[in-house]
Amino acid sequence: MDRRLTEHSIREVLLDSPEEPRAAAAAAAAERGGMAGDWGKRKEGDEEGEAAMSSSDSPKVTERKADKDHDGHDDGEEGGFLDKVKGFIQDIGEKIEDAVGFGKPTADVTGIHIPHISLEKVELVVDVLIANPNPVPIPLVDVEYSIESEGRKLISGTIPDAGTIHAHGSEAVKIPVLLIYDDIKTTYGDIKPGSIIPYMVRVVLHVDIPVIGRISIPLEKNGEIPVPYRPDVDVSKIRFEKFSFEEATATLHLNLDNKNDFDLGLNAMDYEVWLANVSIASAELKESANIKKQEVTTMNLPISFRPKDFGSAMWDMIRGRGTGYTIKGHIDVNTPFGHMKIPISKEGGTTRLKKDDDDDNEVFVFLYDI
Repeated sequence: MDRRLTEHSIREVLLDSPEEPRAAAAAAAAERGGMAGDWGKRKEGDEEGEAAMSSSDSPKVTERKADKDHDGHDDGEEGGFLDKVKGFIQDIGEKIEDAVGFGKPTADVTGIHIPHISLEKVELVVDVLIANPNPVPIPLVDVEYSIESEGRKLISGTIPDAGTIHAHGSEAVKIPVLLIYDDIKTTYGDIKPGSIIPYMVRVVLHVDIPVIGRISIPLEKNGEIPVPYRPDVDVSKIRFEKFSFEEATATLHLNLDNKNDFDLGLNAMDYEVWLANVSIASAELKESANIKKQEVTTMNLPISFRPKDFGSAMWDMIRGRGTGYTIKGHIDVNTPFGHMKIPISKEGGTTRLKKDDDDDNEVFVFLYDI
């Protein structure tokens, strides 16, 4: 409806209506015309808006990023999700750890000692002290150990189910290790008897801790161990103070050749001496002496025996004919690595009786030829 139609309608109402009600009719028609005008304006505005939309570019489409990521990046989203879960678990673990007080235990090798050493083997004990800061006991799952010398493995092993470390406490763990010298010398020919070799003990402790899980604690400790060598023993002579067929007293001059790279501190000694398969002396002595490394030390040992017990062997020695001898025993010594009881032995050789030219008195001695 346009403006002309509205005005025409008003005139018709005015002409057809009586005079008094004409004014009211005119007012009503005018009101309808105003409403029509407003409707026309709204219509014009809508048409202008439609024209504006038709003249503009194609409408923009906003993609939903979440959907695109879901359709095009499944692997990335899955990885991100797992990372978030791991991070969440780690955060929870750290919060629990802070709240409850869980932490990693500490450990240290407090010492290595040698309870037993001989010419055949050496026993080592590695002492490890483990401290548990947690409010609950933690199991020591297993202990791995190895001993190396200059990069060469001498021995290795594992101790399973090594025990439990008490809550808020500490525990001393002892790791026994046995080294057989023949195995070492067979494997590594350049390791000589009498030498001192450096070593490194490597220990790995595996423990289970609540919240944290299983962890490994590596430890190391350096030291030295000997490869002991039995001293060579030799009787240089027997010097007589008294000699008759019924009784003889003498001093046995015993040489000990220490071929080790360390001193031997003599505490005691036991020995027995045979001439012509007849025992002429045996004794146990408590005598202190220092047998220096790579040196020969002479021990003077008192003996007494009855020459007539030798029978014809004594007459052979007096006539200058040699006879065999044997000496056996043990020396009880201290070493830088611990106490040792080392066997000594000498078999073979011959003896002869003659005057001691080094003495002004007429003293006869048995001289031993090797």
